[in-house]
Amino acid sequence: MFGRRKKNDSVNDGGAAEQVVDGAHADERDGAEDLDASATPRRVNLPPAPRPDGPWDVSEVLGNPEDGRVDLGGILVPGVEGMELRVEVAGDAIVAATVVLGDSAVQLQAFAAPKKEGIWGEVREEIASGITQQGGIIDEAEGPLGWELRAQVPVPLPDGQTGAQLVRFVGVDGPRWFLRGVISGQGAVRPDSAGVLEQIFRDTVVVRGDGPMAPRDPIVLKLPNDAQMVPDGVQTTEEPEGSRFGGGMGQLERGPEITEVR
Repeated sequence: MFGRRKKNDSVNDGGAAEQVVDGAHADERDGAEDLDASATPRRVNLPPAPRPDGPWDVSEVLGNPEDGRVDLGGILVPGVEGMELRVEVAGDAIVAATVVLGDSAVQLQAFAAPKKEGIWGEVREEIASGITQQGGIIDEAEGPLGWELRAQVPVPLPDGQTGAQLVRFVGVDGPRWFLRGVISGQGAVRPDSAGVLEQIFRDTVVVRGDGPMAPRDPIVLKLPNDAQMVPDGVQTTEEPEGSRFGGGMGQLERGPEITEVR
């Protein structure tokens, strides 16, 4: 099932975390020259680390890379039984996809990167800085997908109080691209339960294309050719009883959806 929502939608599916990250990127673009020279050296100019278990560049996949994956143009997302796939829109462009599986979700977003340099180390610092400036808490740890950020992101609650949304930011540098994942729900509350989401991230294929792109530009996605729109408010499947995200997140909201029968 496909769902479509604006990039600045509610806190569901890690939306609040995404807003914090966007703010961090804006701060970095506007004030990079103002960084204290005595601060901890930034992890830049490092070549991409090996990726023996993925994610994959399309040139690295033997056979047809679309087999068993949903073709979103810039990324090919592995299909898993029972999953819901939502796309996220910035203006008229689709820039991210979120796989929802049970009480967990992983948002996937691919960016252009320098040819010989990885950017995940630097991006982690920017994300951590943006979240801590908002009053959140960050823990950098080495997980199954490499170095990641485990964050408590402040989010507004319906009663006006401030809660915390638990999310994990993961990332992998590839050849001229960078793939970021934001794991939310039980996959962030209990990282040991996120095995399927982590495997989806590993099995994702990035199709950057050969055209020139500025580093950090999002790799634009597209809808599958056989996708069908479902009018807003139409329920195509029932939500599992008790299916709720942990970490202060409510039940998933449905927007206009696009469904694919697999």
